[in-house]
Amino acid sequence: MAYIGREPQVGNFQVCDAISVVNGQAAYTMQVSSVNVSPETANHMLVSLNGVLQAPGSSYTVSGSTITFASNLVTGDVINFIHILGSVLDLGVPSDSTVSLAKLTATGTKDSTTFLRGDNTFAVVSSDFVKLASGSFSSNSLSFDGYFSSTYSHYKIILTDLIPSANNHGIEMRYRISDSDVATSDYNNVGQHGAINLGTGASDGTSHAEGDSKFILQQGYAVSNASGLCLNAELTIFNPLSTSLYKHYHYKSSCHYSSATGYWVTSSGGGYYDANTTALSGFTILNSAGNITSGNVYLYGVKA
Repeated sequence: MAYIGREPQVGNFQVCDAISVVNGQAAYTMQVSSVNVSPETANHMLVSLNGVLQAPGSSYTVSGSTITFASNLVTGDVINFIHILGSVLDLGVPSDSTVSLAKLTATGTKDSTTFLRGDNTFAVVSSDFVKLASGSFSSNSLSFDGYFSSTYSHYKIILTDLIPSANNHGIEMRYRISDSDVATSDYNNVGQHGAINLGTGASDGTSHAEGDSKFILQQGYAVSNASGLCLNAELTIFNPLSTSLYKHYHYKSSCHYSSATGYWVTSSGGGYYDANTTALSGFTILNSAGNITSGNVYLYGVKA
């Protein structure tokens, strides 16, 4: 049941500051550490005057932070103490920074890298799959450098809603070394695609390219810029910092192809870059011709 009026203090036991008696005065202000305090009622107090506990209500009354004795005090009277009890039936809300780990029975290490689980154990926040960067297209290409590190073994790239500036263009990827695109003929691709046209049926096929100058992210068919159509894809780059292994990648993508055939296409595949002695610094997503008018790229680090 909610309280009507001011909610009572609970479990906040306080001893008021010493009060000097003023001859002929009955009312006094109660303070703790020089700050006014207001007991809930006269019954929530222990008051000693001249060594005798006073009866609440008859010997004194309380209004806000003012205690008023039934009779004026005179020189020589001593207010020994005023002890404010709060509510003795409830522990109330602990003060800030007063609950220790021992009270929680929590185990583990409490620091900026951990969190308290429901079983009262501190655990490290999982960082096996972490978003590192993102970007949006406004020109022919979008490059990412400086995100490959020893912290992660592999990297996941998500492409969403890519639309080329002209119809039937290809979306491609190049690796970067020393923050520059590598356009040499060291890329090797293979992919399987499936296409469907509601009027003529479905078709499947395999495409491959050896000694190419880029990776192709949509095998068999180009990408449409017709209204409502776009390319979406998911890519993985494996071990980009290796200096002894080929730099593999894998992709899955889907797009619409809008021309006389009007196919909807999905494909998957992969490949490798066979210059294996140099670590990669990044990658570039680009259009085979013209600009990419819109679309997004999201880069994630993956721990093995």
